[in-house]
Amino acid sequence: MAGILDLLNSDLGKTIISGVAGSTGQDTNKTGNVLTMALPVLMKAMQRNASTPEGAEGLMGALSNKHDGSILDNLGDLFKGGVNADVIQDGSKILGHVLGNKQQGVEQVISQKSGIDAGSVANILKTAAPLLMGVLGKQTRENGVSNSGDLGGLLGGLLGGNSTQKEQSFLEQILDADGDGSVIDDVAGMVLGGGNQKSSGGGLLGGLLGGLFGKK
Repeated sequence: MAGILDLLNSDLGKTIISGVAGSTGQDTNKTGNVLTMALPVLMKAMQRNASTPEGAEGLMGALSNKHDGSILDNLGDLFKGGVNADVIQDGSKILGHVLGNKQQGVEQVISQKSGIDAGSVANILKTAAPLLMGVLGKQTRENGVSNSGDLGGLLGGLLGGNSTQKEQSFLEQILDADGDGSVIDDVAGMVLGGGNQKSSGGGLLGGLLGGLFGKK
């Protein structure tokens, strides 16, 4: 199974990045950087939420109904003239549900590392969240996931089944950010300190490091 970062490098991913950039008035490269950081964090948060029976059932219901992947069927029309307010509102609800009281801290960490102000990061995430749910809905259908028990395996696969403990810790750290700067410093130290982390076998953190964190 292709991971979520592989998706961003695909034709579909490039269409999503350019469409989100156009809809939010942001530079395409910076939007790509934000999404490369944000999507694994959102996936990890969903994996956390789906670790409870109630959370898994709720997510499974959303992926089976409203977020079944159909939003991806006509991205040209979706992005024409900017994403409509209903999609943005939906994205806001998704972020609130998935990240809860961690949302502001996550946006601040990504803002610090991407060089985009937190408000713009929030706009990018609100626009992208329904698309991520659409990707998950499509994957759910294609992989025959029909119950909440299999959902954890799907999320783990998209995150990278061979993720090292260090990579998982990295995502947990961002999710536990409270915006006070300390976690930002810790994450920066993890990301920028020591080149040996790049050799994690193409794992998620290695991909993140190689993909954008070394860039200014």
